Amino acid sequence: MLSNSPPKAPVEPAASSNPALLILPFHNDSKAPGLEWIGEAFSEVLGQRMQSPSVFVISREDRLYAFDRVGIPANTQLSRATLLRIAEQMGVDYVVLGNYNYDGNSFSTKAQLLDMRRLHLSPSVAESGSLLQLIDIQAATAWDLMHTIQPGLVATKQDFTAETKDIRLDALENYVATTNTEKIRRFKEAVRLNPTYYVAILALGRTYFEQREYSSAVTWLAKIPPSDRHAAEANFFLGLAAYYSGNIDRAAEAFRVVADRFPLTEVYNNLGVAEARRSRNTSLEYLQKAVQADPTEPDYHFNLALSLARTGDKQAAIRELREVLRLRPADTEARSYLQTLALGSASIGRPPLERIKRNYDEASFRQLAFAMENAEEAQMANSDPKKHAVMHVDQGKQRLSQGFCEEARDHFRRALALDPQNSEARLGLANAQMALNDLAGAHSELEQSLRDRPTPDAYLALAQLHLKENKLAAANDDLTQALRLEPANSSALRLRQQLTSRLDAPPRNKQ
Repeated sequence: MLSNSPPKAPVEPAASSNPALLILPFHNDSKAPGLEWIGEAFSEVLGQRMQSPSVFVISREDRLYAFDRVGIPANTQLSRATLLRIAEQMGVDYVVLGNYNYDGNSFSTKAQLLDMRRLHLSPSVAESGSLLQLIDIQAATAWDLMHTIQPGLVATKQDFTAETKDIRLDALENYVATTNTEKIRRFKEAVRLNPTYYVAILALGRTYFEQREYSSAVTWLAKIPPSDRHAAEANFFLGLAAYYSGNIDRAAEAFRVVADRFPLTEVYNNLGVAEARRSRNTSLEYLQKAVQADPTEPDYHFNLALSLARTGDKQAAIRELREVLRLRPADTEARSYLQTLALGSASIGRPPLERIKRNYDEASFRQLAFAMENAEEAQMANSDPKKHAVMHVDQGKQRLSQGFCEEARDHFRRALALDPQNSEARLGLANAQMALNDLAGAHSELEQSLRDRPTPDAYLALAQLHLKENKLAAANDDLTQALRLEPANSSALRLRQQLTSRLDAPPRNKQ
């Protein structure tokens, strides 16, 4: 029996440091027509908002695959017994259940969290508003549930809703109401309605990639900016698409972007393969990193053998090929190439092709990084608050440089809670909020920073914010103040030059 009595304490964290969360489509209790797609939209938006280094959200594809394996249609209303069986098979820690209703005026929803370890249903969380506020309601529900799992959650409910405010309702409908036969048309319509809906752009690019339309995949995946949280994944598949279409320079460039953010083994391998195809000796460096990171993967040894042979180190290549055969005795290609090298033929002929990797595992890396941060946090728990704050500032800067703006924002907030006078934390928080398009929050932090201690960096950030708002005169004033404090500030001088070009440019004629 499941218990749904109010718990005496908040839901306990799962035994693992990174609990797995399954979000089921919400049940439609409304009699209004045309709202069935909203059930899947809840699963999608809640998944995007609740995915983090500390919570692993089961993807829509994995959920559909699990349902298919047990012969259950995707939109079936599950009995509790069936739900428990699927959740146990998937090994999840929590399941999100919910329903929604619309009476023609007000849209309302209720959601609960099923703790699989304790077989306990949390009390319902409820949100409501107009139908046009659907995405805000979904984001608020995501915060309610995250706060149940993690009572110490740093992000506010306002943060969760602010970060989804650019998603249009009609674009979301096109994104989630997609079947295999109409994916591209629906994704394109979602992007047409909302050109900055980067989740849909990523899905469109990956769909083109899966259909082997590599040129189109490159075109769409390249539209995702470096500041977006999906940029690394987009560049990984952009690199693959460019590689398969023969544009090796573009592939190497894309894989390098990912490698700069994440030391993923498959990324080092692919970058090494791309460099080898360009006859660059740097391929050895990346392929050796891949082998060192995962010495049990025979393909990494195989690729390293090819590069070693190409650079003339035949004996080292032979050693790597023997390792391939130890790990995978049935690898006939490796055996044949080993025999060719061992015979020492004057003419080896054309060597085999390198082996590219198509798997992308950013989630595991982020979870590992989160575990390491937790360990560091435990060590600093009883240290001087100012020193502890510096640690969070450093982690925030690193996350911001990797494009993880939400995690960066949370680190800067923790730093300010420990040391409210830390100017770097306040400036970092403003930059993170700017990247998340929370312009009002960025303004508030920069104004406070300038009140506390006017610095060139604070004025420079304010200038960038005003430029983002297209307030050119205000940006010019900010840069004047920055250069008054530090006349040789190279970033301010460079931005002043860009701003001058925009101010001097003739207005465009309206057609």
